[in-house]
Amino acid sequence: MGDKKKYITTEELMEHNRPGDLWISIQGKVYNVSDWVKDHPGGDAPLLNLAGQDVTDAFTAYHPGTAWKYLDEFFTGYYLKDFKVSEVSRDYRKLASEFAKQGLFEKKGHGTLYCLLSVAFMLSLVVYGVLRSESVLVHLFCGMLLGFLWVQSAYIGHDSGHYQIMSSPGYNKVAQILSGNCLTGISIAWWKWTHNAHHIACNSLDHDPDLQHIPVFAVSTKFFHSMTSCFYGRKLDFDPLARFLVSYQHYTFYPVMCVGRVNLFIQTFLLLFSRRKIPQRALNIFGIFVFWTWFPLLVSCLPNWPERVMFVLASFVVTAIQHIQFCLNHFSANVYVGPPGGNDWFEKQTGGTLDIACSSWMDWFYGGLQFQLEHHLFPRLPRCQLRNISPIVQELCKKHNLPYRSLPFWAANFSTIRTLRTAAFQARDFSGPVPKNLVWEAVNTHG
Repeated sequence: MGDKKKYITTEELMEHNRPGDLWISIQGKVYNVSDWVKDHPGGDAPLLNLAGQDVTDAFTAYHPGTAWKYLDEFFTGYYLKDFKVSEVSRDYRKLASEFAKQGLFEKKGHGTLYCLLSVAFMLSLVVYGVLRSESVLVHLFCGMLLGFLWVQSAYIGHDSGHYQIMSSPGYNKVAQILSGNCLTGISIAWWKWTHNAHHIACNSLDHDPDLQHIPVFAVSTKFFHSMTSCFYGRKLDFDPLARFLVSYQHYTFYPVMCVGRVNLFIQTFLLLFSRRKIPQRALNIFGIFVFWTWFPLLVSCLPNWPERVMFVLASFVVTAIQHIQFCLNHFSANVYVGPPGGNDWFEKQTGGTLDIACSSWMDWFYGGLQFQLEHHLFPRLPRCQLRNISPIVQELCKKHNLPYRSLPFWAANFSTIRTLRTAAFQARDFSGPVPKNLVWEAVNTHG
């Protein structure tokens, strides 16, 4: 009997790349996820960004083996006629399979328990110090400790968003709301919305929200042409105000990071009270209400306004260390314009990330995210496994001649400031014609 399978080409698959007509391919089988995109647990951005492409690598990275059985209901009956697998993708999928067989995705260690206990202990110290002490220095220390509590709590929220850190999905959701909404004031719904898009479109200037900070920062001169954000659906105008601010961004980077948390609060409110479909909107709003109840009450217990301002600023400044770390992981890495490509997914992750080299005893401080490339390649892998697989990832990058960049913390800061400084000097060139800037970009670009 002849081959009864129906085939379409990659070009035909790419025609189904819009809302309402959204097809993808996984291992050469074509699926229609036009309706599923509204209910996708990871949000619509990952599917919209990879629409009309083979997404096997991204699907492998984000889904456990149990998820494959749910694909059949979306199968169109078509197969890709010209389906091919690159050598790097083949090796990546093999590596993911080996990690699964070894049970690495289930071996979570006791990091979550220690982190939860430390957060509870720090919160107790902060409350006790504010309520029972009259010392200004104690209150300053409590503010700093609160900032560090937010950092560690954010790592719990991050981990619970990527994989199940608790004994059941229900408890995992509780951990997300407590560690995110209730303790830090940042909605887990907002985090999922932006973070999943960031992972899929890592360092795409027009698709990755984590690089879109106009008018304050620009990591590439390509932003000088008023790029349209495909994530936010609006134009990122490079107007005179943006030109002025970007011109001095290498000076303002650290001061802005010290108050960057205010922007996260604003983004949370803008999303939760928008018309956009938000999973569990009421629960997220309730969690935010909890934060904005206990935090102002705690601050109000301080004896005077100077100490209250000092307390809040101290907490923000300490938390800025985490915001800076996130920027170090990506600001000075390779960038590109356009949607992510399913067939070069691995290459985009290696090009767009930068690890921070540190001793193993400092892993708790960085929450595992110093192994940024390892995390991007295997986002479901518990943080305690990232250091173990790092040598294997390095070997894979070396085999395929792909970048694996790891810098000490201060060297990563220098690299980031250098990137901002380079773009800042270009922003100051008011009279430079476009061809000059494009030539400069081709010679000096970092991506």
